[in-house]
Amino acid sequence: MKIFLLTVGKTSQKNIKEEILLYTKRLSHYTDFELQEISSLKSSTKISQSELKKSEGQMIMKYLKSSDYVVLLDENGKSYSSIDFSKKIEKFRLNSFKRVVFVIGGAFGFSDELYSRCNEKVSLSNMTFSHQMVRLFFVEQIYRAFTIINNEKYHHQ
Repeated sequence: MKIFLLTVGKTSQKNIKEEILLYTKRLSHYTDFELQEISSLKSSTKISQSELKKSEGQMIMKYLKSSDYVVLLDENGKSYSSIDFSKKIEKFRLNSFKRVVFVIGGAFGFSDELYSRCNEKVSLSNMTFSHQMVRLFFVEQIYRAFTIINNEKYHHQ
């Protein structure tokens, strides 16, 4: 199984980039993992939020294959504990998905087309975080899930 994390916007903060790289390297021991950043469109008065979401959605759709299992990170998605999320990852492996694609959208969320295409939505928290922080938090949670699956001493209960 390949885990593909697709994000709108670049990670510009050096310390966050370094931490994401650290967890990406750690993940390579467990799974095929790839992070792809898509340049965000700049919001301006000439384009509505709806048009911006639609344009970003079209860019995201170009990366998706028909066989992908697509999960949107969305504030209205289902929340999981780290243990439950690890069970979700294990279920993906057992179901033999070739590629699970997690998507972190732009500042205004996802287009209707993406909501129609996704298989499910996941929420990291009821709180709002910067998109750069969400990338780091989510890559760490994927890593944590694999350490839980493998009964390693990373996660403490």
